[in-house]
Order: sequence, then C-alpha cells, then structure tokens
Amino acid sequence: MGDIRKIRKKYKGPSHPWQKTRIDEEIELSKEYGTKSKEEIWKMISVLRRFANQSKKLVSLRTEQAEKEKIQLMKRLNSLGLLKETSGFDDILNLGIKDVMERRLQTIIHRKGLAKSMRQARQFIVHDHICIDGKKITSPSYLVRVGEEGKIGFSTGSPFFSSDHPERIIEEVVEAKKKKIIKETKEEKKEKVKKEEEPKKEKKPKQEKKKKAEKEKTK
Repeated sequence: MGDIRKIRKKYKGPSHPWQKTRIDEEIELSKEYGTKSKEEIWKMISVLRRFANQSKKLVSLRTEQAEKEKIQLMKRLNSLGLLKETSGFDDILNLGIKDVMERRLQTIIHRKGLAKSMRQARQFIVHDHICIDGKKITSPSYLVRVGEEGKIGFSTGSPFFSSDHPERIIEEVVEAKKKKIIKETKEEKKEKVKKEEEPKKEKKPKQEKKKKAEKEKTK
C-alpha cells in the first residue's frame, strides 16, 4: 500500500478571521464570480501572492540566473493573460485579485456565452461538460492560458455538444430578442425626434406672419 501522504493546503487563509472590509470584499467577489466558498478566493489570492513574492525577490538580484527567472516569470504571466507583452516587470505588483479571477475557467465560459450565468458555468465544468483541446477540465478555478481560449468548448460526450440542445437554442433566441429590442428602441427614438422637429418647422411661418402684421400696423 505504501505510506499515506499528507495532503497539504495549497493556499493560505486570512490572518484575522473577523475583518469587516475583507469579508465584504469576499462576499462581492463570490457573488460576481459565482464561487462555491471563500476558499476558492483565498486560493487565487495565494497565487497572486506567490507571483508578487517571486518578483520582489528577483528585483533585488543581479545574477544571470535571476535574469533568466525574470524572463520565465514574465512569459508565464503573459501566457496566462495576466500581463500584456508590452508591460514591464514592475507591473506584476499592480495585479489585483480581479485580474486573476477573470482568468478562471468558470469566468471565461460565462464571458464566451457558453453559459447563461456563473452558476451554470460552474455546473457545466463540474459535470464533465467542458473540455479544452479535447481534454476534460473539472476544476472551475483552472487558470486558462491565452492560447487555450479558442479551444474551449463542450465535450463530444456531452448533450450540450449538439447545437440543437434546448439550452443552446434558448441562448440564440435571447440574443435575437435583444437585437429586436435594440432596433425598436432606435426606431422609437427617431420617431420622437421627428415629432419634435415638425411643430418647430410649423411655428416659423406663423412667427413671420405675426411680424409682417405688426409692421403693417406701425405704417
């Protein structure tokens, strides 16, 4: 059987359990990104903290190995979409928790329109409906690389893979309705503008007639 390996935590929780500002921020993040628990937020904070600590260590070093590690760190952050190729090494410390949360698989599925909500996106991932380049991913906190964004889709064994699935048809209908509503609102605005301009045009000749009549009286 072998020795039982102790699974250690991959994140570090907050230093103090009762901080109102931190708790309020975590509640807002969990609502916005549809996390199941605050542990998922703490995991992303730990990832961000590791990048920041690594950058702080490398800034103070002037060796060849440090320069290589700087390049590797920048390449990794660029591949994850956390930094642009034009950004500098100092921009690592400017990264926030939302920058990391936006790169989660759950968030990207919702942003791409594959799911109606964050909760539905989470459900698709956990129930083996989502794959990246043919490989199933069951972790909503998976950080998606820039090159993997175009390879995200429904797995071939999933009922959502077919475009005739009711959930996917509903999405198309909703989009069509939104487009119709936008067109109707634009047409209504044009009609209102026309109605407002018509009385103004009619008032001009009446005002000219009044002026002519006043001039004749003065004569």
